Amino acid sequence: MGARVAVAGASGYAGGELLRLLAGHPDLEIGPVAAGSSAGRPVTDLHPNLTSLAGHRFVPTDADSLSAADLIFLALPAGESAALAAQLPPDAKIVDLGPDFRLADPEAWTRFYRIPHAGLWTYGLPELPGARARILGAGRIAVPGCYATASILALAPLLAAGLAEPDDIVIVAASGTSGAGRAAKPELQGSEVMGAVSAYQAGGVHRHTPEIEQALASVSATSRMLLAPAPPSPSPRCWPRCRAASWPPAPPGSPPAFPRKRSATPSPAPTPASRSCTCCPRAAGRAPPRPPGRTRSTCRPRRMTTQAGRWWPPRSTTSARARPARRCSAPTSCSASPRPPA
Repeated sequence: MGARVAVAGASGYAGGELLRLLAGHPDLEIGPVAAGSSAGRPVTDLHPNLTSLAGHRFVPTDADSLSAADLIFLALPAGESAALAAQLPPDAKIVDLGPDFRLADPEAWTRFYRIPHAGLWTYGLPELPGARARILGAGRIAVPGCYATASILALAPLLAAGLAEPDDIVIVAASGTSGAGRAAKPELQGSEVMGAVSAYQAGGVHRHTPEIEQALASVSATSRMLLAPAPPSPSPRCWPRCRAASWPPAPPGSPPAFPRKRSATPSPAPTPASRSCTCCPRAAGRAPPRPPGRTRSTCRPRRMTTQAGRWWPPRSTTSARARPARRCSAPTSCSASPRPPA
């Protein structure tokens, strides 16, 4: 048996996906599965795909039922994770999927969430510089949002290499209604959203704007960001203003990589094999001859484009099966005798 884990908020979309991942982990054992309004119901009533948890039922979301686990996951809405974490033992290891402990700036938290700031936990994005070591030694971790993760991973390498301007970044993304949670809302019904696209919280007012700014500032040494996120998504489109630099960066004092000049050294004289068939490795003696089989040639004429962008030689309209078989004219033939019947 592995470590025993508990999940609070397991009735939602995020909690259900978390249960699916935990059920397939070889070193983890699922313990209490808590859901406030669904306490007492079987887990498969809300997550019928989790057949391996058919014997589990939701329990009330309280500290007594969760504290016995070795590791506790919180998949609760904003503001609820902080209240529950305060009731758990101080030495409890907790991973929070919500936003309560992601931001270091209390003013930014209050401006975007309008509730008291609960504090800062270790940010759980190991791709950021030095984050992996901090995560290994932390007892409480704040998991980043899904679309915030996608935006940060797309932009952080560019900022760290100095290839993008950190003060002019635009992020546009689109997502389905599942990002708003499982609670029923009139504006998220199928009859309201099918066949239409609507923008919300655009122009840098989305809740995850300060989270993206905070993470990117750790790799670009600046916090001046102009973010314009549309509806969030795990696959956003990011438009940073690029700097005039080549990739990969050239060492100091090295000559420019472009444009490249042609070498003055003449090419070696072609051998008879390469002169007669330059595209066939068997003719050049670089591969063993083909075993006996159907008569076929691996030689193909080289194709190139002219200045007008047309293929040369021109493409043939004749079917490949209707073309006669060609034999390689190289000293080492790449054709073979007919293949015997199977």
